[in-house]
Amino acid sequence: MKQYRDQGAVGALLDEYEKTLTEVISVLSDISNQKLIAIVDDKTKDPDCRSIQTILTHVIRAGYCYGIEIRKSLGEQIDYVERKTLNSVKEYQTGLQEMFIYNEQLFIDYPNLNLEEKDPDKKIVVAWGQRYNIEQLLEHAIVHVLRHRRQIERFLIKLSA
Repeated sequence: MKQYRDQGAVGALLDEYEKTLTEVISVLSDISNQKLIAIVDDKTKDPDCRSIQTILTHVIRAGYCYGIEIRKSLGEQIDYVERKTLNSVKEYQTGLQEMFIYNEQLFIDYPNLNLEEKDPDKKIVVAWGQRYNIEQLLEHAIVHVLRHRRQIERFLIKLSA
């Protein structure tokens, strides 16, 4: 039986984030390393969207960045993680799990974190210029993974054709 976290909204966000990443990990389970690195979209101007490998590299780095943005807003002096291209599906599956654990640790380190902030001037201004409160940023993180899971599934259809 599925176990749910008992942390109210935080628990719900972490459960859904973990579920989303588990779906991606499952989609990856049948992908060969050849399909991982195959260039599927050679016309895109976005280097993060050329292959399943580039998508996953982007998803993992972005996942760390969300947690780092929150930590920075709390006053931590912390650097962004470097983009790291991995060489196998298994490494990406592990990387996704490690990225989730990193984000989960945020709520262990800050158990009384306020998710909501209505004052726009107190919201987190992320690297791409958008303003979010913590809840909105985590919701964005979840949907970000979902969008790229869909993209990977579409790439797999093209690779099977």
